[in-house]
Amino acid sequence: MSTERLELADWVIKQAQKNGADQVAVNISNQRQVDIEFRDKKLETLTESTQNSLSVDIYSDHKYSSHSTNDLRRDALQRFIEEAVASTKYLARDEYRALPDPKYYNLNVDIDLKIRDAGYEQIDSSQRVELAEAIEAAAMAQSDKIISTTAGYSDVLYHSVKVHSNGFSGQRQGTSFSAGAEVTVKDPNGGRPEDWFWATGCFRADLPSAESLGTQAAQRALQKIGQEKIASGLYTMVVENRAAGRLLGMLRRPMTARALQQKSSYLEGMLGKQIASDKLTLVDDPFIEKGLGSRLYDGEGMVAQKRTFIDRGVLQHYFIDNYYGKKLGMPPTTSSPSNVLFDYGDRDLEAMIKDVDKGILITGFIGGNSNSTTGDFSFGVTGILVEKGELVKPVNEMNISGNAKDFWNKLSQAGNDPYLYSSWRIPTLVFEDIDFSGI
Repeated sequence: MSTERLELADWVIKQAQKNGADQVAVNISNQRQVDIEFRDKKLETLTESTQNSLSVDIYSDHKYSSHSTNDLRRDALQRFIEEAVASTKYLARDEYRALPDPKYYNLNVDIDLKIRDAGYEQIDSSQRVELAEAIEAAAMAQSDKIISTTAGYSDVLYHSVKVHSNGFSGQRQGTSFSAGAEVTVKDPNGGRPEDWFWATGCFRADLPSAESLGTQAAQRALQKIGQEKIASGLYTMVVENRAAGRLLGMLRRPMTARALQQKSSYLEGMLGKQIASDKLTLVDDPFIEKGLGSRLYDGEGMVAQKRTFIDRGVLQHYFIDNYYGKKLGMPPTTSSPSNVLFDYGDRDLEAMIKDVDKGILITGFIGGNSNSTTGDFSFGVTGILVEKGELVKPVNEMNISGNAKDFWNKLSQAGNDPYLYSSWRIPTLVFEDIDFSGI
């Protein structure tokens, strides 16, 4: 299949150039996905889909357009390409529109990232259904206060090729597996709290057991029974590893070249300067075996590299893509992160909570927003009140607000417990003197 798709990509490029394109980028992908849902002891959903798609980026006299189709027959593609090139000629000229300089490609990288489960083809539908059924049963067995449980399982096999007319050619093949449950419980005080626990990995064997997935989903929902607002004030904020990704979004967008070029980044001009406490180090590592974000090249074909974007609070790099990098006159780094790692501490969540005199453990964020231009933010939160090192009672309908410029300097600890079911391997984070609004 790889050779066939590469040959098709080369043919598309030649056809586009024949019709007047100067440069061409072609992406061809094939994906098979199976989704299972189990609810009320019944199989509610079983879907299987296979998708083929082709996208082509056309550059003609510094005019740019992107087009996609699911019809990969050559006679249909010929007409598709003709129309794509013809329509591009009507667009405005943009001197910065061009493929990356080939010096940013590296065709000799050959590393096995171990992102393809060789046992994928041996998994049959009965195994998928049995896993989802077992997850639901494990969750429902936790309490008679559980109203409903929806358990699920999904797996994906994908293959893609990417070819540029100026010398890049690459391909990827991998698998991903997800399983878990969402649980709703009855609160005697009214309301129906709910929570979830899902896990994702490149290999099926790396998922937790059905018993663990169902139990954790149920226990997370049950611990919300009795949740209420508490008094406003300054609290130590302990953010659970799986929830902390919402906070990192306050950094990711302002660090992009697009935000910088459009003057919508509060981090403009901060390269080489302190933007957070020395407890914050962010490393982008695309070469982690079995990493959910692992790759040899990014979405623009540029060679993947390990980089430290924030080093002990000091901003070292921005996320610079090809197009906006040219507009800014800055060399590209990458358009988006791969696997994000931290400088991990030496204690886990339980140990860090024991040191908290008055605080709130954040288990989730609800709504809210952050302004990448000013750094201002406001988020709704749910969690658990902590007093003298003990979890006291669940809280909700609380809000935190402030400015990212100050907020990240309040980071006092990073745990040793990265969340492994995401490409952002964030640990538990502890912040001091965070302003909570409640009663």
